Amino acid sequence: MRRIVRAQTKERCVMGAWVRVAGAMMALGVFVQGASAQEQGAPVVLPPIDVGFSRTASGIISGASSSTITAEDIARSPAQSLPDILATQAGIQVQHQSGNPIGVNDSVDLRGFGAFAKSNTLILVNGRRYQDFDLQGFDFASIPLNSIERIEITRGNSGAVLYGDGAVGGVINIVTKTQNTPGTSGKIEGAIGSYGYAEGRLSAGTAVGPWSASVYSNSATARGYRQNGETRQDNVVSNFSYRTSAFSYYLNTTVDRQRQNFPGTLPNLPLVFPVTLDNPRGATTPRDWGNKQNFSITTGFTLPVWTGAELIVDGGVRRKFQQSEFYDYFPAPGFTYDASAGGPQNYVNTGMTTTSLTPRLDITHNLFGLSSKVLTGVDFYNTQYDSDRYAFDGGQPIHHYDIRQSSLAFYAMNRTTILPDVDVSFGGRAQRTTVRASDGYNSAADTCFPFCYPSGTAQIPSFDNSEWQWAAHAGVEYRVLPTLTLFGRVARAFRVPNADERVGAGSAFSMMTPTTFDLKTQTSHDVEGGVRFNWQRLKVESSVYAMDLNNEIHYLPTSMVNINLDPTRRLGWENSVVYGVTDTLRLRATAAYTKATFRDGPYAGNYVPLVSRWSGSAGVSWDIWQKWATLDVIARMWGKRYMDNDQLNVQPEIPANATVDVRLGGAYERFFWSLSVQNLFDVNYYDYSIASATTRGYYTAYPSPGRTFVVRAGATF
Repeated sequence: MRRIVRAQTKERCVMGAWVRVAGAMMALGVFVQGASAQEQGAPVVLPPIDVGFSRTASGIISGASSSTITAEDIARSPAQSLPDILATQAGIQVQHQSGNPIGVNDSVDLRGFGAFAKSNTLILVNGRRYQDFDLQGFDFASIPLNSIERIEITRGNSGAVLYGDGAVGGVINIVTKTQNTPGTSGKIEGAIGSYGYAEGRLSAGTAVGPWSASVYSNSATARGYRQNGETRQDNVVSNFSYRTSAFSYYLNTTVDRQRQNFPGTLPNLPLVFPVTLDNPRGATTPRDWGNKQNFSITTGFTLPVWTGAELIVDGGVRRKFQQSEFYDYFPAPGFTYDASAGGPQNYVNTGMTTTSLTPRLDITHNLFGLSSKVLTGVDFYNTQYDSDRYAFDGGQPIHHYDIRQSSLAFYAMNRTTILPDVDVSFGGRAQRTTVRASDGYNSAADTCFPFCYPSGTAQIPSFDNSEWQWAAHAGVEYRVLPTLTLFGRVARAFRVPNADERVGAGSAFSMMTPTTFDLKTQTSHDVEGGVRFNWQRLKVESSVYAMDLNNEIHYLPTSMVNINLDPTRRLGWENSVVYGVTDTLRLRATAAYTKATFRDGPYAGNYVPLVSRWSGSAGVSWDIWQKWATLDVIARMWGKRYMDNDQLNVQPEIPANATVDVRLGGAYERFFWSLSVQNLFDVNYYDYSIASATTRGYYTAYPSPGRTFVVRAGATF
């Protein structure tokens, strides 16, 4: 039990630590772009098939299910964080850990990956990979909501051809705003809410001739729903561009910093701690904390090279630094709980630098006389990961993990209109990844050596490996009628283990299980088919898919190491409907079934933990009085799912539940306001928990806040 509880108190590390495994709010989404105002009775005709695309365009992959969230959708959402906004999309699950409205450390999961959602959903910013080489992946709190122009979602693993490894469940592309109109404009707004939430946002932009520049910033703090739940997040995003018909150039920068405290998971029974889920605002780790600082710069240009061909060259540098400290709440010789007892048990200081260069060609051509476009290019990424693990800040490092990973990939994606109503795409990627990893272990600084380790297992053996992997896609879209389109695809993708997965918990924790840098690359095979229907005020999309995975990477909380799972499978059915009742009233509904199971091994036939089988949503948007008064309501429902660490499916399941969020807002001339209520009916729930591996019926969980309020107001200039 000591090992289990220790594992449960360590997994919430900012660097990716191991809690981000959250049980899924399988909130099913909508075509949030909303129904356009159409005259009742007039047919809505789908737009012609467009063979042009770039890596930042929506729907570039024929045969894939996709949707878009606009800036207006974000502004009108009752949710305050980007993960909760994404949770209204079909097939997306959200994993909450912090209990704050900022969304720090929350995970977004496409198509049911539960514990390792962040590593299986690829996040792009302006069409470029933004996935860090650790388990934290992409922190959605690091992007100011006021900087987002739109969010493009492509489901399934076909995005791996264009973007590389990690796009197993799908790709989410966040496109930031640029100043597109001459002159100067800006917006300022502020918000206050429950549990000490306060936020300020500022944006400004100017454009003169071909030049434009814009900056978006926000600063948010929250005391948090739970003890030791304080969070602070500061972000700045800037965009600079020069655009003419013959040449364009851009320079984007992002800066963010974060301070977060970790309240820990709460047990359901008082076996060790006096606080339990019956006291959801308590903390089991009242002194743990983590900091993060991040900076990135991306620049590039676009240049026509011959008729019908455009050269796009861009590159960037990202640097991230993280520090965190975890305390020992179990001083010898007993397990007496005392918030002031014990000292630091683990201090982590990690730095990571990622550089990239991604030239490509966008070419219009004729393939056997058929109108076609091909996007082909080279992706080079290099990441340096250095992490020191101490017993306490200021001491000597016990472990120094040095991991270098570089990848070089060649890819091409072709799209051809073979008939006026038939569009096909096919493409492939070949990628070589090289990893070198070492563990500098200092036994003199390890007070637990040699008692906590079997002989020779304290230091991870060095690792040096190179391998080729490949991804492929073939898809088709067939317009049966002007209002009806059938689509389908098949694809293969892969995911290379990241640094945190290779290291495991890898720290000064006593009783640590030996680990290895040598994890196998995860692969997946997808097949998908669906239908899109658009008639009058009605929009419908429905798709089914099957995904087989080999060597899926998974973390074991009780042993604090990562393993390759036995073969797994995901089967799903996703549906979304948008109906414009009138020009001012729009209804939305979604429903999805996701079945994630083991295909082989000792757990064959069992469900993969942290994936709900059924989920759905329903919403209404009403312009009560033009734009002066608007109402938005969204309800989300999710079914029960097994807890993390319960591959045997023998522990109690996380209960099914539902929440309702409401926003009443409006705008008058340059001024706007809103009042939002999250969890309107004050539902007591949690969407992530870890099951004990030894004690039936014992588990720990992260409780989510009850009813919360946010008031927001601002003005444009």
